Amino acid sequence: MSEPILKVEGVQAKYGDFIAVESATLDVPQGMIVSVIGANGAGKSTLMDTIAGVHKPTAGKVYFKGEDITGMPAEKLVTRGLSLVPQGSRCFIRMTVEDNLIMGSYPKSARGKLKESLERVYELFPVLKQKRNDLSGSLSGGQRQMVAIGRALMTNPDCVLFDEISLGLAPTIIKDIYARIKEISAGGMTVVLVEQDTQRAIRTAQLCHIMLKGKVVLSGSSKELTDEEIKKAYFGL
Repeated sequence: MSEPILKVEGVQAKYGDFIAVESATLDVPQGMIVSVIGANGAGKSTLMDTIAGVHKPTAGKVYFKGEDITGMPAEKLVTRGLSLVPQGSRCFIRMTVEDNLIMGSYPKSARGKLKESLERVYELFPVLKQKRNDLSGSLSGGQRQMVAIGRALMTNPDCVLFDEISLGLAPTIIKDIYARIKEISAGGMTVVLVEQDTQRAIRTAQLCHIMLKGKVVLSGSSKELTDEEIKKAYFGL
């Protein structure tokens, strides 16, 4: 197994007095697809927000490419090669598809590759090229999710965190987006998938972490974890 590009050690995150992530520890090897699964309320999204610099941890450490990035704001992490695709198909609805994508190229390291990155996104999602001059607010939920993914890729990241990207989308759209994620990973990018859809996450990822009540309670190869182990960890049996 390759060396971790991302390491999380004993991270805790709160909202006021409420502890959303109690003590999370996990490794993400470079170049792999890694899934983080768990029931609703397990702390998955808060953990991703904390890693990505959207939410500050109250304890623990986060390391990216060997650097301590604990508490570093999101805008600085993006320039270091770590991007987040948040749940909810978020994009700037009053801007065109192409302007949304170009917004992702603001880091200095990405500006010189804007044209190349844009073509790459359009190759992954041809429908976005067809609709590049349309307002993002006029798109379907699945197409807006493609815009959000494309914008993250425009930053030329080394690692992308995908938070519940299948939420609320039609099965055919989900299948297509997951096929594109495999293409992204095949190009050498590290991918972290946060999902409630256990079976899809396990089928897609090579390594799996299961969260329960703010903790990572089980980690292992997706091929080696048994259904019984996953069930017990997922439901806390």
